[in-house]
Amino acid sequence: MRKIVSSFLIYIAMILAAITLDYLLHAAGFKSVGRYFGFLGTAIVLSSFIYSMRKRKMIKSGTPKRLLQNHEFMGWLGAVLIIVHGGIHFNAMIPWAALFAMMIVVGSGLTGKFLLASAKEELKGDAQELRETGMSDEEVEKELLVRSLLVRKMQNWRKVHMPLTMILAAFALLHIVMTLIFWRW
Repeated sequence: MRKIVSSFLIYIAMILAAITLDYLLHAAGFKSVGRYFGFLGTAIVLSSFIYSMRKRKMIKSGTPKRLLQNHEFMGWLGAVLIIVHGGIHFNAMIPWAALFAMMIVVGSGLTGKFLLASAKEELKGDAQELRETGMSDEEVEKELLVRSLLVRKMQNWRKVHMPLTMILAAFALLHIVMTLIFWRW
């Protein structure tokens, strides 16, 4: 339960950070600066994919654990800036769709992170607890196999997270192209 609450609080913190930053920009008379946060937020989110490149062995530098932490933080920070960029003044469907997709991707990432961490944490202590109940080593092994398959199934959330990320990328790219076509410099 604590992990779910933690994930939810990180998500709420992202929204509150965006609202606060947007409010401060408006209060200081810099509301037009938010328009450019889309560029910065997108660049930060794109740089977070160094983790994905390392995981797929496209690059060799960096430790996966540290790169994952950077991926999570940069995804969060980029989302904050993109939310400020969008504000509440959308007048077209594509930006709304892109923002909605981004919010789902961030939520999906947080959910997967905490579900998987929780499952792995539980699995560590299970062997000892099972032995203490009087199970034989063979029975413990079978039970751990079943539980590890559950952890593996939980890793399948990536099969949802990645297509959602691709949908976000498509909407974001469409938004960028349309903005470049119709933006009044």
